[in-house]
Amino acid sequence: MRDKRLDVAVIGSVGIDTNVYLPGADIDFEVEANFTENLDYLGQAGGYASRGYAQLGKRAAFIGYVGDDYQGRFIRGELAGDGIDTTGLFVDPLGTNRSVNLMYRDGRRKNFYDGKGHMWLQPDLDACRAVLAEAALAHFNLPNWARHLLPVARELGLTLACDIQDVVSVDDAYRRDFIGHADILFCSAVNYPDPTPLIKTFLRANPDQIVVVGMGAEGCALGTRDGVRFFPAVDMDAPVIDTNGAGDGLAVGLLTSYVLDGYSLADSVWRGQIAARYTCTQKASTSGLIGMEQLDAYFGELGSEE
Repeated sequence: MRDKRLDVAVIGSVGIDTNVYLPGADIDFEVEANFTENLDYLGQAGGYASRGYAQLGKRAAFIGYVGDDYQGRFIRGELAGDGIDTTGLFVDPLGTNRSVNLMYRDGRRKNFYDGKGHMWLQPDLDACRAVLAEAALAHFNLPNWARHLLPVARELGLTLACDIQDVVSVDDAYRRDFIGHADILFCSAVNYPDPTPLIKTFLRANPDQIVVVGMGAEGCALGTRDGVRFFPAVDMDAPVIDTNGAGDGLAVGLLTSYVLDGYSLADSVWRGQIAARYTCTQKASTSGLIGMEQLDAYFGELGSEE
């Protein structure tokens, strides 16, 4: 892998997230005004993932879109400041992606996503190919335009990881391309209290696939041709204050460990969970994600688990 200029290329959405922190248990719809704490920051799956790899010392590139606007210029500067290659950061004429996340006191969220032009954008395949050719790992998120790069990454021989997020149905046509191309598939169990049937369906279609399902406070599930294994959540002294980016932390921690650093799959799941749990301690920020020294220290406290 070290003959490549990059370790990983992240393909996905980046934008400005506005987190609205509710002072009470829920919105009071009986009144016109709710007084909240509203914080803006560089977020979304591509933001969390690319900055997560950079914080772990990996040579990362980001392929995606921002607007020719204040938010887009801010994002370009932040990514460049992290040492992330932005050769493949293109311009969306509709502007920079935005999300509003209503944040509950226990860290849960309700997300309202504005993906701007992601349904019809057509990436420059030659420019993207040049970036992907320099990487060993391609980490895909779900903007519609990203599906055009799946066969390019496959042709170039990269390890493909796809995060299909809060999947509702295995028959979802929108996610079909991402599921079919993934060597390592990530998703959330938010719609599946028991993700075992979901995992088994994926594995019947592709027995060689590795399936990782984040289960929040319940930990995560790992599916391979050897079966389904459940991992409990890891504990930290710091409280859960913001669950945004937890799934991205799981993916980044696992993929860094397993694909790039050669840890066993089981140990990589633990390391991914550590990264996810640490992400939940960060309030409206992708600037302080876990570093390698911290990850190694937390993992050392757990001990190796085969």
